[in-house]
Amino acid sequence: MSKLSEEILYQGRILDLARETHRMPDQREARFEIVQHPGGAAALPVLSDGQVILIRQFRPAAEKYIYEIPAGRLEPGEDGKSCIGRELQEEIGYQAAKITPLGTVYSSVGFCNEQIQLFVAEELSKTATALEPDEFIEPVRITLAEALQMITDGVICDAKTQLALLRYAWQNRLFQ
Repeated sequence: MSKLSEEILYQGRILDLARETHRMPDQREARFEIVQHPGGAAALPVLSDGQVILIRQFRPAAEKYIYEIPAGRLEPGEDGKSCIGRELQEEIGYQAAKITPLGTVYSSVGFCNEQIQLFVAEELSKTATALEPDEFIEPVRITLAEALQMITDGVICDAKTQLALLRYAWQNRLFQ
């Protein structure tokens, strides 16, 4: 399997769209339209009392508010821990002394190459927020049990958030 050719159809601030030709495992050639994204990082902030911080953010693509964990796009040359350190401060006004990996997830592998690095952020200290002009974010402090119930109830529909919450609960044997 290998990429044989690539034509950039659109180049944007956040993503590019490419038409790619690949050699498949059976040696056929196939064409795909691929959304190319630099990747991102997201973290589940856990406070010293065990509560977690989610954000309630208006997402134009969904045309509604979505509950999710703080996340952001990787800048050129930036690693996931640096990215999430920046995003925690910008979006919820916290710095984390401890950032632990939770794994990596493809956001929508059928047409997009974006990988999101997941983390747990702990030992948090309060700082000022620095929202970007196009962000409308409201931090929400809740218990992990409440967050897990929000997944069950269909309130948390964001995949990276569901996965981070479930992995954290599983790793800490917090399922009831």
